[in-house]
Amino acid sequence: MPTTKDKTTTQPASTRTRATDTERDETYRDFTRLVNMNSGEIEKWLKTEESKSVGQDSGDGKSIGAKSGAKIAKLLEKDRTKLTKADYNHMKRVISYISRHSAQGPTKADVENSNWRYSLMNWGHDPLKK
Repeated sequence: MPTTKDKTTTQPASTRTRATDTERDETYRDFTRLVNMNSGEIEKWLKTEESKSVGQDSGDGKSIGAKSGAKIAKLLEKDRTKLTKADYNHMKRVISYISRHSAQGPTKADVENSNWRYSLMNWGHDPLKK
């Protein structure tokens, strides 16, 4: 009896490719919609004390968000046709983080100077930017 994996591998290659292309298109669209800072803005932001003041330490003194921000800046500069599976996986992580963290909202009235905003900006999203 064939397993689910067996059924997947028996699909025509063109069907598998189209599904992957569709998923990549959706990921790219969502990523570029949510990341509203350009690479220069992200790089400049990551050098600030505010950026360094937030986020979970990745174990080397730099926050997970700041490391992600550096990757995001590089992704924004990369030609779309050169994006790898790892790039798309990181985009999905960024989409998930921004969506989840945005929904939580700030914990204080001063959104402009909140850790909530600073953390989102480390991930390439400024909630005050229109």
